[in-house]
Amino acid sequence: MMMENGLSMEYGDGYMEQEEEWEREGLLDPAWEKQQKKTFTAWCNSHLRKAGTAIDNIDEDFRNGLKLMLLLEVISGETLPKPDRGKMRFHKIANVNKALDFIASKGVHLVSIGAEEIVDGNLKMTLGMIWTIILRFAIQDISVEEMTAKEGLLLWCQRKTAPYKNVNVQNFHLSFKDGLAFCALIHRHRPDLIDYAKLSKDNPLENLNTAFDVAEKYLDIPRMLDPDDLQNTALPDERAVMTYVSSYYHCFSGAQKAETAANRICKVLKVNQENERLMEEYERLASDLLEWIRRTMPWLNSRQADNSLAGVQKKLEEYRTYRRKHKPPRVEQKAKLETNFNTLQTKLRLSNRPAYLPTEGKTVSDISNSWKGLELAEKAFEEWLLAETMRLERLEHLAQKFKHKADAHEDWTRGKEEMLQSQDFRQCKLNELKALKKKHEAFESDLAAHQDRVEQIAAIAQELNTLEYHDCVSVNARCQRICDQWDRLGALTQRRRTALDEAERILEKIDILHLEFAKRAAPFNNWLDGTREDLVDMFIVHTMEEIQGLIQAHDQFKATLGEADKEFNLIVNLVREVESIVKQHQIPGGLENPYTTLTANDMTRKWSDVRQLVPQRDQTLANELRKQQNNEMLRRQFAEKANVVGPWIERQMDAVTAIGMGLQGSLEDQLHRLKEYEQAVYAYKPNIEELEKIHQAVQESMIFENRYTNYTMETLRVGWEQLLTSINRNINEVENQILTRDSKGISQEQLNEFRSSFNHFDKNRTGRLTPEEFKSCLVSLGYSIGKDRQGDLDFQRILAVVDPNNTGYVHFDAFLDFMTRESTDTDTAEQVIDSFRILAADKPYILPDELRRELPPDQAEYCIQRMPPYKGPNGVPGALDYMSFSTALYGETDL
Repeated sequence: MMMENGLSMEYGDGYMEQEEEWEREGLLDPAWEKQQKKTFTAWCNSHLRKAGTAIDNIDEDFRNGLKLMLLLEVISGETLPKPDRGKMRFHKIANVNKALDFIASKGVHLVSIGAEEIVDGNLKMTLGMIWTIILRFAIQDISVEEMTAKEGLLLWCQRKTAPYKNVNVQNFHLSFKDGLAFCALIHRHRPDLIDYAKLSKDNPLENLNTAFDVAEKYLDIPRMLDPDDLQNTALPDERAVMTYVSSYYHCFSGAQKAETAANRICKVLKVNQENERLMEEYERLASDLLEWIRRTMPWLNSRQADNSLAGVQKKLEEYRTYRRKHKPPRVEQKAKLETNFNTLQTKLRLSNRPAYLPTEGKTVSDISNSWKGLELAEKAFEEWLLAETMRLERLEHLAQKFKHKADAHEDWTRGKEEMLQSQDFRQCKLNELKALKKKHEAFESDLAAHQDRVEQIAAIAQELNTLEYHDCVSVNARCQRICDQWDRLGALTQRRRTALDEAERILEKIDILHLEFAKRAAPFNNWLDGTREDLVDMFIVHTMEEIQGLIQAHDQFKATLGEADKEFNLIVNLVREVESIVKQHQIPGGLENPYTTLTANDMTRKWSDVRQLVPQRDQTLANELRKQQNNEMLRRQFAEKANVVGPWIERQMDAVTAIGMGLQGSLEDQLHRLKEYEQAVYAYKPNIEELEKIHQAVQESMIFENRYTNYTMETLRVGWEQLLTSINRNINEVENQILTRDSKGISQEQLNEFRSSFNHFDKNRTGRLTPEEFKSCLVSLGYSIGKDRQGDLDFQRILAVVDPNNTGYVHFDAFLDFMTRESTDTDTAEQVIDSFRILAADKPYILPDELRRELPPDQAEYCIQRMPPYKGPNGVPGALDYMSFSTALYGETDL
């Protein structure tokens, strides 16, 4: 049965009235008075022995008031008025009244207890007075979590005995009957004195005697209770048990303070250890990412190639593999690095630690600059690859064209030097000489016609040199041979003409028909050669307009074939006429045309070749037309997909930005929505991959422009990466705000108020405020900032806290940090120093053994390794300086 009203009374309530109330309710046990008398006597003697005296009978020995006044002086540490030394009744009453007045001066209002009853030896009144003294001087100051003295003492017992089996402290009577609760209290603080594992709930007397003996022998707590009384009483007296338990509390209060101090230190050290782990993780990730960028940059900046189309296409494929496989994990690593850095800085701010400054070259801005340099290098590298592809494709085309024209020219010049050096005209007859001269004139005409071809060959060689063709040496050598030969042919032609002119004075007759044939056949033959060359000429186009232009030009050429056919027939008819005359007049050697080496068969064969090449050219142009139509389809396919993906990325970015402004529900709601967007974005990734495949097909088809869309693959890649980065950053910011809210103890309503006020003045949704906007925001939150000079000074001090780098703007995280500091309390260096001082028993230094005894092993070693040696006065070997260590934890000094 519990007497919950027993100690919930104010001290002014009367002891006698309480006893009478218990008696009316049938709660009063006669054995209680006996228990109280034993316990209160032992309690008084535990203090009186400090003055070298004691009492034997509590109701007799306090009657003259002398030992009562002495007891109050010992337990209070104060001096009472000088007692009356007379032995008369009024002297005794006067002394007892001095004691009662002293009790009253301590805020205790005694009711129903008078000096006369004490002097007369009234046991109930005497016990009530002593209980009042015990309450005031032994129990009143016990406070755990702001509870009353009784509740605080009971909670202390419950916490200390919670780990022990068979112990369940619910009150101060039945919970202590079997003695295990007393043994548990001793074992919790001094496990070396009692082997709790050997105790049994079935041996209450043995348990009680063990506890009382150990407490008296080793803890200097006298026996205040009788084990037999506790066992033989149905309900032990609560006041007696409380009095005895309070002695345990005061005995172990030092250990309690040490435990509290140790808990505070452990908490601080855990924060530091976690922060150091995050710093090491940041340094490792930053070093790895920067090293990867350092290794990648030379490859991206390299412009070396084997100057061949196949080599450049191989490099382009390597770049595509880099963008698809190698870079995406680094994008995630960069986002994780920024997230970890923001989380670390938030934890440091929340724990009053100085901001983390990464080692030189590894700051977030350093990484951002390196990343920006990487992206610029990527863009320049890809542009170079595409330009190099176009250049080399052009080079291959020109090289093939050079070879084709050079082959044709060399075929034509083969044997020409020997012919020009011949002396055959010296044995010719007149008509033969004239034929040779006409033949030479025809050759000169043919030679002049070939001048354009030589110039084209030289021009192509020059362009190949300008575009740095890889085999320029061979091209230049062949071009030089052709030019040298052309110069020799010119010189030889001029020399032979001079010789023929010299012989012309002797030879006069010329066969007009042969001459006519030669004149007509030579240009027509040249036209045939040029036409055949044009019909097999290679071409390169990139647009529908270009191939349609070639088709139109070919159609115009086909329209001229009728006139060419007439010319062909005219030339053939000249030969037939010659044959007719020769046959008619039987002229020896008349069929041989002295003016040209061309024959009707040559014309017929070449004309037949031209007519066969025309439909072949039709087919080649048709094939190219289909290729350009396919390219046009690829352009439209890419544009159709890109025009969907691009706006989708922009909409997601706008939505994420809106959530990041904190305008939509609680932080948990924002976090939930951001993670939904994150899942949606990752689910949308197949669209990007599909677009990459289309883009690859576009590049492989050598398509370099697309008029159907403003989006390029590069802009979509950048937008996609920015979207992922924005989602990760906003998730991290919201998680940090939740961490700030929960760790600082601010409510969701406060956080919403801070966010709402900040957004109200952030008109442009930039995530930052100007100083004037920030001042208005503070005023809207009830912050008093005067309009006088002092108000300006106060505001400048606040501004220096939220904008330490003087950027001219206040960001939301700095604003939130300031508002939470204004609303909450955090641990400080002074609190940690006070905790260490308790563990060190008020010494200015602490020893390693003391740290190992009071702290968990890992945290004890953490302190021992980092605490500097104590250099102050009265130090001992191994002493450590906990004061400088504590200030260093908060960045006030250096370790």
